Amino acid sequence: MTDQTPLDIVLDVEAITDLLPHRAPFLFVERLSDIVPFESATGRKAVGYNEPYFMGHFPAFAVMPGVLIVEALAQTAGALVMHSLGLKTENRIVYFMTIEKVKFRRPVRPGDMLVMKVKAMRRRGSMWWFEGKAYVDDVLVAEAQYSAMIQVPTKDGSNDENSSDGNN
Repeated sequence: MTDQTPLDIVLDVEAITDLLPHRAPFLFVERLSDIVPFESATGRKAVGYNEPYFMGHFPAFAVMPGVLIVEALAQTAGALVMHSLGLKTENRIVYFMTIEKVKFRRPVRPGDMLVMKVKAMRRRGSMWWFEGKAYVDDVLVAEAQYSAMIQVPTKDGSNDENSSDGNN
């Protein structure tokens, strides 16, 4: 990957919902910026007190579940890929394939601004490998390496065996 200058655009939540099939309460990226197509981006999520998972995790000391922080990193990467390829959620879908080297460093609490920095490590066909780091107030709270695949959904819910890298 190269060291390119980020695009001078910011994608808001409406633009992100054109790229990803996720919706509230399972959409964990609300803003995408610092976009270097095919390479890197920064996602943001304002963690609100009324998030549904806080009712059970944990009522006396609300903490965002770590798996949802990893999901937020993956959604940030998925939005970057879909935006870079010029694809929309109605004609492609991004699936998690692997999650590795996950580390949780600090809890994420209501009122925090979760900042997710993702960087593509490599790409082969429809498969993408990323590293992601999540921050609150410039302090690293979680990190992971993960991979995902872009596929063409079919009406019966299965996936087309000929997954796409944006050329179909």
